[in-house]
Amino acid sequence: MMTQEALMQWIILLPLLAIPGILLFHKQQNLREAATLIVGALLLFAVIAFYQSFDAGQGAYVHWWELLPGLDIAFRAEPLGVLFSLVAGSLWLVTSIYSIGYMRGHGEGNQTRFYFFFAIAITGVMGLAFADNLFTLFVFYEILTLSTYPLVTHAGTDKARHGGRIYLSILLVTSILFFLFAVIGTWTETGDLTFTAGGVFDDSTSKVVASVLLALFVFGIGKAAVMPFHRWLPAAMVAPTPVSALLHAVAVVKAGVFSIMKVCVYIFGIDLLAELPITDWLLYIATAGVLLASLVAMRQDNLKKRLAYSTVSQLGYITIGALLATQSGVLGGSFHIVAHAFGKITLFFCAGAIMVAAHKTEISDMRGLGKTMPLTMIAFFIGSMSIIGLPPAAGMWSKWYLLMGTLEAEQVAVMIVLMISSLLNIAYLLPIPLRAFFDGERSVVSIRRDEIKEAPWPSLLALSITAIMTLVFFFWPQPFYGLAQSLATIAGGAHG
Repeated sequence: MMTQEALMQWIILLPLLAIPGILLFHKQQNLREAATLIVGALLLFAVIAFYQSFDAGQGAYVHWWELLPGLDIAFRAEPLGVLFSLVAGSLWLVTSIYSIGYMRGHGEGNQTRFYFFFAIAITGVMGLAFADNLFTLFVFYEILTLSTYPLVTHAGTDKARHGGRIYLSILLVTSILFFLFAVIGTWTETGDLTFTAGGVFDDSTSKVVASVLLALFVFGIGKAAVMPFHRWLPAAMVAPTPVSALLHAVAVVKAGVFSIMKVCVYIFGIDLLAELPITDWLLYIATAGVLLASLVAMRQDNLKKRLAYSTVSQLGYITIGALLATQSGVLGGSFHIVAHAFGKITLFFCAGAIMVAAHKTEISDMRGLGKTMPLTMIAFFIGSMSIIGLPPAAGMWSKWYLLMGTLEAEQVAVMIVLMISSLLNIAYLLPIPLRAFFDGERSVVSIRRDEIKEAPWPSLLALSITAIMTLVFFFWPQPFYGLAQSLATIAGGAHG
């Protein structure tokens, strides 16, 4: 029987096993995509099996390579990493199913290249999820950045290349100028980069030094899209919709907020965070970003751009959860990684389905679309409820605990902003499905009903699965809630 350590390594490397089949069958699309689906299914089974063993009390640690004394490529299982691997492992398979319908239905070229880099990106995600130390995290963080750049520029147009340049330049500049210096500063100050319950800093660490390092981490982890380093995310919307789904739900932005949460819990510890004067300032910057991004989203008529700014806002919730330095904040922020992943990927799947089937990208052109694409618009409604935080969708639980975290931290102003943001979520999301079903006016571009139908069945199947899971996780939030609760217990352990 495979050990837990061997299974963790398989999870990290499994996505790469799809690459030979992808390249070998590049002219036989059914076989090429079968390679991705088979490996995706194996990865899903592997992460579920790993979670079950981890939940039963079996940990795992694997050391691959020592670059220098104290600089290791090593991996360890802990609740947040297991949670992230479950999300990514589940959604890679679903996104691959969706991609088959979208890429074929939209007549996209270079599909072999798309699946090739998609597989590398998922390996980057899995390595990052199980990273045992900051050095390993940084290496896989950069692998993820570089492997997703060809996906952003997939179309090969001037617009795509321009968006790709913004994407790559912001993520590389923030990681090299800020994130890398934060890693080096932590190593210089403590001599230890290992993720440790309660943090790696001791009482001898200057509060000023710790504050500077925290700011470097928060702004250096550009994938978290903390303002003003958020422009890469809307710019990347030039990519095909499956890539947008990858960016917003499966990989990139979740890797960002995951990294911030992991740094706050395992490098600083919530006790030290609560004592640092800069923590409140960073908390207020993240809170302002939540509100500003929601306001910008309301002004966007292009559906993908509206969803992009919505993502900037929702990522702020997770960053806030980490910076509140409370157990409820950590629990709510961690669970919001899950709730936002399934809710937002549903919305992007729907946006892509609308573009493929109805050739519409502007919200103002989508009136009455529910009559011809009812399943898609019902799924959009469900995803919207989760992003807003309405029952019976998973987003209600994460937002509930985040609000509890603001009360624990006595941050009433932050609580008020989060509530206002949820109202703004209603204003910029719910009118889309409501107009689709109940607005009798036809769109500006008149299209007969018999000329529009639902998207290709693989895409429709994928968005139906994610919408259903968004509802399932409201009624059955385990296993994700249990993992988030375990992380909150670890974070609060120093209090005991």
